[in-house]
Amino acid sequence: MLKKLPIEKDIETRKVLKKLVSSHKALAELKGTVVTIPNENILINTLGIQEAKDSSAVENIITTHDEIYKAELNLENFKSLSAKEVQNYISALKKGFALISKNKILTNRDIISIQSELEKNSAGFRKLPGTALKNATTGETVYTPPQEYSEIMDLMSNLEQFINDDTMSDFDPLVKMAIIHYQFESIHPFYDGNGRTGRIINVLYLVMKNLLNLPVLYLSRYIILNKGMYYKLLQEVRETGEWENWLLYMLDAVEQISKETIVLIEKIRNLIFEYKNILRDNYKFYSQDLLNNLFKHPYTKIEFIEKDLGVSRITAAKYLNELAKDGLLEKQKLGTGNYYINKKLMDLLISKR
Repeated sequence: MLKKLPIEKDIETRKVLKKLVSSHKALAELKGTVVTIPNENILINTLGIQEAKDSSAVENIITTHDEIYKAELNLENFKSLSAKEVQNYISALKKGFALISKNKILTNRDIISIQSELEKNSAGFRKLPGTALKNATTGETVYTPPQEYSEIMDLMSNLEQFINDDTMSDFDPLVKMAIIHYQFESIHPFYDGNGRTGRIINVLYLVMKNLLNLPVLYLSRYIILNKGMYYKLLQEVRETGEWENWLLYMLDAVEQISKETIVLIEKIRNLIFEYKNILRDNYKFYSQDLLNNLFKHPYTKIEFIEKDLGVSRITAAKYLNELAKDGLLEKQKLGTGNYYINKKLMDLLISKR
């Protein structure tokens, strides 16, 4: 039976405390690097899509960068159900960030709202029994989460308190994040979308604890690379009550992905400055809004430029076509519409893979 929080025993072992030092150092460096990108939407859009793609892939929803960015354009003649699911993830992440930015807490109502955005339904917490987690290969049941609605509600109310009330436990915030993720995935409160909702909660919790200003630490890439171990260690805690290996796994994820993200952000920043200098020196229509658009939307279109710059359709088309003619963008056609790719930015985002 799943126990309520807090955990009574001291799970911050010597190994965990040692790992916390390097994880916090990397996370603090990431927080400092993020502020070097002047427009926060650039990182939320580009890195958010990376996370959405990876988090969906953990659940075997596979898509490509090309499909995701085409889906964002809403062009006729393009339909991809997988890309649509990834888009829903991005919307859910942004919704969650807006909620905690406003309220500074994360309630069960917020969690339900995030999952609803993700799954595009309003089923809420599970009310019917029958949910079990099975081995994808053998079909064998490996874990049966709480079945009764009353127990799910009781455990989620307890988890909500643990997330928001620091007096319940004096564990380090990164240890708490790992505990929260374990507890949420073990309660498994929704019919669908538990894994992806849980991974959104991870990064929102770090923002709530002021360890990040923006939700840009996305652990799904680490989980994909170590997927078998992720499920094995979750189950190990359930069966043995031993936390050390799970905590070390999550802390290593924080450290490794922080370091990777720092490198990627620095490359994006350098490319922004490169484009800024080229645009400013060679194009009379240069503006900061134009520069932001080209990096906020790795695939852009005339309507995006119209909206962001407040110019006519003819003017927006002229700007994009001139940049494409000079090789700063790559022009593509789909059906009756055109779109324009910031190829150098896309190469950065894809090469991270």
